Amino acid sequence: MTGVSDDREALAARLDVAEAIVRHEYAQFDKVNSEGGRAFCQDDWPTFHAQRLSQFLTWPVPLLESYAADLDRADERGRNLLTEKYAWMMATTEPERFTTEIAPRLPVLTPSRVHTQERIIETQVAWAQAFHAEYPRLGAHMRVLRTHQDTLAATSFETYLRGELSSYSDTTIDLYAGFVADLEKRGVNLTEQTVALTVGLAGYGSLSEAEADQPQ
Repeated sequence: MTGVSDDREALAARLDVAEAIVRHEYAQFDKVNSEGGRAFCQDDWPTFHAQRLSQFLTWPVPLLESYAADLDRADERGRNLLTEKYAWMMATTEPERFTTEIAPRLPVLTPSRVHTQERIIETQVAWAQAFHAEYPRLGAHMRVLRTHQDTLAATSFETYLRGELSSYSDTTIDLYAGFVADLEKRGVNLTEQTVALTVGLAGYGSLSEAEADQPQ
């Protein structure tokens, strides 16, 4: 019984930290200024909560705590990591403007840091591709996969992930790289884990059930 109790306590601890992160992110997301005016998704707490919580519940506690510290530090320094995430995405959606207007206001990433991020991205895009192949109906409701598919109206999974990783501290990115490497070693698909949690929060019993419920 002790082992079961310990597992429940560990899950509760991870859930507490993950929930706090989602609420902190939403507070920063609320302050993101979009050029076309406030985006609809900025007022859609239920969707934001489900999608972000599903992501963070896959993370180990040390990684969660490191990112929570990133958010706290950003507040202290007058930064907004959600604003920065979307700003980084403009490197491919609006490259000329990014170079002249946006990049000078963002932290400088070292070549080593960029290399680490790109290794992570390739692994995660491969996981997403495998997920799309196995669950095509669910995949059809997700972002397109590759940066070359970006438009001004919609960014790809690759570009979104690159923007998100670029907003993390060096400590968080190192922990995240270790997390991804461990999953890869164990043959675990992070996209599948995350979407399974998302559909579970939506009331489905499994990915197969959610897939079957999607329109053809």
